[in-house]
Amino acid sequence: MKDYLAKNIRCPNCGHHTSVELDASNGDQEFYEDCHVCCHSIHCRLERDELSDKLRLYVDADDEQIF
Repeated sequence: MKDYLAKNIRCPNCGHHTSVELDASNGDQEFYEDCHVCCHSIHCRLERDELSDKLRLYVDADDEQIF
């Protein structure tokens, strides 16, 4: 499985496409990226599935999280 890769995502606020660098060497993680167009925060959750040898990236707006 690759630990480092680039992925194109769409900003949930404005719809602009942007590229994010993913580092899966630390396992599951949550992080924020700022949209280069609208400057809103993008919440990203990266999950590493060792059994199926896949990475899953979930993207949502900062205000869509459930606490």
